[in-house]
Amino acid sequence: MRAVATRVARSPAARQLLRSPHSRTIFAPAYGLAKKMMPPITATEQAALESGGISVEKHIFAGGAPLSAFDDYDPKLSEKEQAFMDKEVQELCAMLDDHAIVEARDLPKPVWDTLRSKGFFSLKIGEEWGGKGFSAYAVSKILRKIQSISPNCGATVAVPNSLGPGELLTSYGTPEQQANYLPRLANGELIPCFALTAPHSGSDAASMHEASGVVRKAADGSLEILASFKKRYITLAPVAGIVGLAFQLQDPQGLLAGTGTEGITIALLERAHPGLRIGGRHDPAGNAFMNGTVEGTDVLIPMSALLGGQKMAGSGWLFLMEQLSEGRGISLPAGATGGAAMAAVAVGAYSRLRTQFRVPIAEMGGVQEHLARIAGNALICTAGSDLVAALVDKHESPSVLSAVMKQQATDRGRQCVTDAMDVMAGAAISRGPNNLLMGGYNMTPIGITVEGANTLTRSLIIFGQGVTRSHPHLYDTMKTLQAKDDASGFNREVTNMIRHAVSNSVSSVVRSVSSSVSSLSAPTARLGRGKGGDEAVVDSAAVAHYEQQLSRLAATFAATTDLALLLGGALKREEMISGRLADALSSIYLGYATLWWCAKPGRSDMGGLGTLMHYTMDGLLRDAQVALDGVRSNFPIAPVRPAMALVAARALGATYPGPNDKLVEAAASLITHDTGVWRALQDDCFFPADASARITMLRDWMPRAVEADALSKALKREKREPTAEEAAFLQSVEDARDAIVQVDVFPELGAVAQSKDHVRPALLPYSPAVDAASIAGKKRAAAAGGSMNIVQRQQQLARAAEALSADRRARICVRDAGAPAHAAARVTTNLQRVMSHNNAIARKRAR
Repeated sequence: MRAVATRVARSPAARQLLRSPHSRTIFAPAYGLAKKMMPPITATEQAALESGGISVEKHIFAGGAPLSAFDDYDPKLSEKEQAFMDKEVQELCAMLDDHAIVEARDLPKPVWDTLRSKGFFSLKIGEEWGGKGFSAYAVSKILRKIQSISPNCGATVAVPNSLGPGELLTSYGTPEQQANYLPRLANGELIPCFALTAPHSGSDAASMHEASGVVRKAADGSLEILASFKKRYITLAPVAGIVGLAFQLQDPQGLLAGTGTEGITIALLERAHPGLRIGGRHDPAGNAFMNGTVEGTDVLIPMSALLGGQKMAGSGWLFLMEQLSEGRGISLPAGATGGAAMAAVAVGAYSRLRTQFRVPIAEMGGVQEHLARIAGNALICTAGSDLVAALVDKHESPSVLSAVMKQQATDRGRQCVTDAMDVMAGAAISRGPNNLLMGGYNMTPIGITVEGANTLTRSLIIFGQGVTRSHPHLYDTMKTLQAKDDASGFNREVTNMIRHAVSNSVSSVVRSVSSSVSSLSAPTARLGRGKGGDEAVVDSAAVAHYEQQLSRLAATFAATTDLALLLGGALKREEMISGRLADALSSIYLGYATLWWCAKPGRSDMGGLGTLMHYTMDGLLRDAQVALDGVRSNFPIAPVRPAMALVAARALGATYPGPNDKLVEAAASLITHDTGVWRALQDDCFFPADASARITMLRDWMPRAVEADALSKALKREKREPTAEEAAFLQSVEDARDAIVQVDVFPELGAVAQSKDHVRPALLPYSPAVDAASIAGKKRAAAAGGSMNIVQRQQQLARAAEALSADRRARICVRDAGAPAHAAARVTTNLQRVMSHNNAIARKRAR
């Protein structure tokens, strides 16, 4: 179908039309108009556009690709990486008590020593410098496991291995800088941090309002920089031994003389550097990981301290864009994935063990909705993270997909922990060593806001950068406009864009019709039978069906993108449209990643994965369709909307309603039974060796609870009493249920817990201003005299009413109530009714 569409776009008639004199007549004024409409591209924007690389997202902008295009990506741990996971990572996790860490607001000294001595801060530094030299996939797996037991330790390990001087030094440092710093980073002598964010430069980090430096001559004639800066939200700054400082370099006297340029620059400053002020801490949502400020006023920086030396001055933004993609695509998604896996394993087991109204809450429909979302999002985060790690390890730099994963994984991780809190309820909010969720819940806002807030990432970065870099012809067209005098190049690229748009439109229509027809005979979800549907493995026919639907949506997305480009530079300002296109792109990518992950040899026979794949894919297809429909119905140019509807074949109706209730129930059961899916998710979780540890108990006792539930049903069905062995087994499960639902209780909380003499202020002596006996006496007196007072009052009212003439009553009525004169009679009648009612009450009380 794609080939048919391409032949139409490249047919002799189409080529003749585009080469005709009429087309040149149209393109000539169009070039002049486009140059006026095209907003100028700043040097910072140019660096951002040219940084990173184009990866598999190019297939989506081009109209889709077969799943086989992803076959080359197969991440695996090396023997050395697996050994590190089995030993060092396990030993570190066994040391971690996230509740105690939060209470102390710091990691214990033995944990810091382990992180430094065992190489956790140098996972990506090459072995030749003393680092581990691990793959991106290994870093992701390590961070997931640490995150599952201690989000605070996970954040501490993540930063040096994503956005940190180590990566930057490896790629851009001078030989002298590498020899000086990399061995000291690898052996743990130096803890690194990177100072980017400032009070007025948050997500708009390139503005650098509060960090600038001026080139000047030193007393000895060499060049130096006089810099002032005020940075905040810098993770590890309070304990850092070396700071990567980003600042705006200015050279008003032209002293650089062509060796380096003005612009964003990075300097490497050790903690003792004169004028550098670090150490103050922020309190990020009550979490314990180190986060604080980096400041300095009139700090002298030698040229030798610039990353890469003077020749790399002004190249800082390019460095950052290259390195940010890994932080966005690996570290933050890894944290979200580890949290999602922990939520699925723990909450799935808890809902099986926890009973209400004499049934496990896992059997309640409302709870199943939460559980299904947790399971689905855990699969999506795992698949998406694995694929991006595989891309990085293939030496691709997927900047767009990194932004997708940062926004989507952290947002889905937030949904997971919110759903988990709803299920565990009181057990989730009671802090203590046995609480499995509160650490992740408190850490969730951190991932949402850092390294490009999710709102900005969704509405500006994902589609904005994606369409510019990944569209086959847009960036080349933009370059012809920037050149100002490349009319022939503009004609060529616009011609290519028109052909591309025609090809995508035809392909979208054809695929939409064919996929809608094929959906009528689509394979139904394999729900399995009993024990969570463990026999429902991945079906190749289902994979082919979803691949076809993704191909249809990719073609529709590409055609919709081509039509959206009619907005020109105004598209940059239409953030809601851009956000919806980002949603569509993200859902399609995650759909491909999920299919790729599920269909991998050796995994496709995982028990229950077929059911979870159906649930997840139905949701992603629905999300993509909703996003594209939102673009069409809200597109600012009304005449374009019917064209968008046409290329999507919307006359056929909504094809993707999402998972139905039966599928939701089946997906939820996958993590409330001992299925292959539930066991696979345990791979990213840490389980203490202590059998009484809460997460270990949940893992060990959930399968027994399933067996106990089945035994209880069998006893009831057979109408018999349990044997002694059966009774002992049932009682052991009940004992486990009782232990698991308990929450932590403390004699005292807060700093006062350390004081033996502390008395809670509310328990200190208190003397009421009014005596309780006096209040009670007044109440009794009022009750005793209340009926007489009512009768006396009504008698007074009656006498007053009789004394008034009809005329007088009417005037009072008109004056006081604004009512007509004839209303006076009604007033008297109503008054008499009230008196009669109150007299009856008085007589009743008297009796």
